[in-house]
Amino acid sequence: MKVEPNHKLLQKNKNATGCVRTLGPVPDLEEHVQPDWWRRIFNSIYLKTDGDVIDDTQITTKEVDLFSNILKLSAEDDILDLCCGQGRIALELARRGFNKVEGLDRSRYLIQKAKAQGKKESLNANFKEGDARKLPYQADSFDVVMIPGNSFGYFETAQDDIRVLKEVLRVLKPWGKILIDVADGEYLRKRFQPRSWEWVDKNYFVCRERSLSLDKHRLISREVVTHVKKGIVADQFYAERLYSRKNMEDLFKKAGFKDFAIHNEITADSRRNQDLGMMERRITLTAVARKEWTVPKKKTEPTNNMVVILGDPSKPDVLKPLRVFDDDDFYTIDQMKNALRDLNKYQITYLNNHDSLYNDLVKLKSKTDFVLNLCDEGYYNDARKELHIPSLLEVLNIPYTGGGPQCLAFCYDKSLVRGIAMEMQIPVPDAFFIRPQDDTFELPFGFPVIVKPNSGDSSFGITQRSVANNIEEIVNAVSEIREQFGYEKPILVEEFLTGKDITVGIVGNLPESYTVLPIIEEDYSALPPDIPRLCGYEAKWLPDSPYWNIRSVPAKLPEGTEKFVVECCLKLFERLDCRDYGRFDWRLNSKGEPKLLEVNPNPGWCWDGHLAKMAKLAGMSYSDMLKAILQAAEERLEIQAAAGKKTERQPELVENNIKIKEAALPQAKSQLSQPIQIS
Repeated sequence: MKVEPNHKLLQKNKNATGCVRTLGPVPDLEEHVQPDWWRRIFNSIYLKTDGDVIDDTQITTKEVDLFSNILKLSAEDDILDLCCGQGRIALELARRGFNKVEGLDRSRYLIQKAKAQGKKESLNANFKEGDARKLPYQADSFDVVMIPGNSFGYFETAQDDIRVLKEVLRVLKPWGKILIDVADGEYLRKRFQPRSWEWVDKNYFVCRERSLSLDKHRLISREVVTHVKKGIVADQFYAERLYSRKNMEDLFKKAGFKDFAIHNEITADSRRNQDLGMMERRITLTAVARKEWTVPKKKTEPTNNMVVILGDPSKPDVLKPLRVFDDDDFYTIDQMKNALRDLNKYQITYLNNHDSLYNDLVKLKSKTDFVLNLCDEGYYNDARKELHIPSLLEVLNIPYTGGGPQCLAFCYDKSLVRGIAMEMQIPVPDAFFIRPQDDTFELPFGFPVIVKPNSGDSSFGITQRSVANNIEEIVNAVSEIREQFGYEKPILVEEFLTGKDITVGIVGNLPESYTVLPIIEEDYSALPPDIPRLCGYEAKWLPDSPYWNIRSVPAKLPEGTEKFVVECCLKLFERLDCRDYGRFDWRLNSKGEPKLLEVNPNPGWCWDGHLAKMAKLAGMSYSDMLKAILQAAEERLEIQAAAGKKTERQPELVENNIKIKEAALPQAKSQLSQPIQIS
């Protein structure tokens, strides 16, 4: 906590010559420490005495490097530099392109310095004067709160420090992080300098006395600052709490934080390198705000009552690496909840207990305008039962977003989608079907091929070992899938395409009210040269895999190819009865000819998924994307803006007015006539 000096008090302590009146020697430093000492000493003299550490650009750069690495800061993060002083950390973050930076401090003098410097450099950082125990921000405002430079532990009691942490928890978003850089209390308790003196520069001379408080929990300091011409300009007492690592962990727990972690030690690299005081050795600590989003105040304007159905986190999920919901899943859910809160239009109820789902829906039916179906895990987290959720809603006659049961059933079966596409003259890769009872097969085309489950979700069962360049690798891939999925499941073997891997997203409903999002392609340039180029299970679920480095970028396609692909997607969207949103995966062959891989009628809705990436390229935030999906569903269901005003929509026939070009794309096929034995 830092504030400007109390000028009236300072004037009283001055003698007739203008110098500050001093107390002379005192037997007990603690007796002279005022409870609010921090209101008076953070001024221009403070910038002189402590400037070797807190006003050095090289030290600031080094510390921001460290904090950014620990927190894994993103340019999109909302960051609060709490007890920011003259804004050194916040301003450096702004220089690096972070455009959502706030700084708060109790010292008007230091805040004005920060504002002036930010204005001088035209930096995008905001500064406010305020008390850390009562922050002037709404709940759930920041992704990161930093308290750097040993600015923690100034208050009279530890309860006030807990108040600070609870306020930080309040203003952090769920999964937001706090970072504190604080003096190593155990180290200083044993090694503080009882007396010291140093020349700050050619004009200022500082003498210091230190002692432990009676309870040994605080380090009491006295600082006498002398100017060569003006004499004594400050005689001030202050006290800072000495926290050990264990003390800090206990404080975080009492305040409600989770995942406490200790990081690097910081040793001040002062150019003066004399008395470093509390800054001599510090520790960097972080914790996570695992909490629910703050319930907004009840709205007075009309709202729609919406139920959101999700997967069940209490049950296993075989598609996930550890077969359970993990921190990434809960973080994704919290990001979605935050995005929906931003819409400020819905009264939302979340349902994720599949044991009681039917009864919960029955109870809520009369109060529900429609359901946002985000249960892409499937009923009881079984991907084969993804269609059970819309089936249940159909039985209860509750309107909902996304594809219906028949659409989901069609699209879950890759071979069935291939057949429909071929009937519509939409090109697909050459492929053949291996039935559960088959122990031999013929390969009607050449290598390479990709072996994958005929039914599935989230690329489950598709890894780099799925790509085969010879007979032995095909047999191994088939065996692996059967061992993983069971021998009763059919398998699809396709020609492996090596051209651009592209994705098309559609939000809305045909024939008129829809948007085709910008097409993206997968950038495989970061992959080692010896592994197949594909976006499979490893790219979506395994951070330690080289496939995790795949990035989605705007697709660069010939105009004719792009138009053809979009037309095919629109025709498939209508033919398969997709609703509100959908995603279509394509890949080009070595000649640049596009072929359909798969249709996703209820694609991943997560904040960092392919649909969100395409929406971002269209200038839509994550919240905007969800809003567009909801608006599409409301228009389709003819749900009015206010709750309870809903009309039945009569079914209508929409003629297909989209003409697809004839696919005059040559398809070279090589035949292998000899049967292959599957071991």
